[in-house]
Amino acid sequence: QVQLVESGGGLVQAGGSLRLSCAASGSISSINVVGWFRQAPGQEREFVAAFRWSGTSTYYADSMKGRFTISRNNQKNTAYLQMNSLKPEDTAVYYCAADNFGTRRVEVRASEYLYWGQGTQVTVSS
Repeated sequence: QVQLVESGGGLVQAGGSLRLSCAASGSISSINVVGWFRQAPGQEREFVAAFRWSGTSTYYADSMKGRFTISRNNQKNTAYLQMNSLKPEDTAVYYCAADNFGTRRVEVRASEYLYWGQGTQVTVSS
């Protein structure tokens, strides 16, 4: 079993920054890929970014490139999402997800991930 807990969300003005954390526990050795997703009220859950715990493979959704950065601290079993130049349209509940996926670099489909956190609310005011 793998447990994921997100934190770091909150209220920020447009143009501001937030760093989200995703703390993982349990059978960490079974995890190869971590992804970030977000979901606004009435909207579908959409892909934000993903990476592998080892190596340099990263992938970002086009709308996040240049503003969002993913990273991790393997010793702390924690993944991070640094969000800069935030816009009101970034307002959503942000989730981290994880799975094995074998040799697959990243996975952008939410339905393919096995483990999910409970989410953290990010609200960007105008």
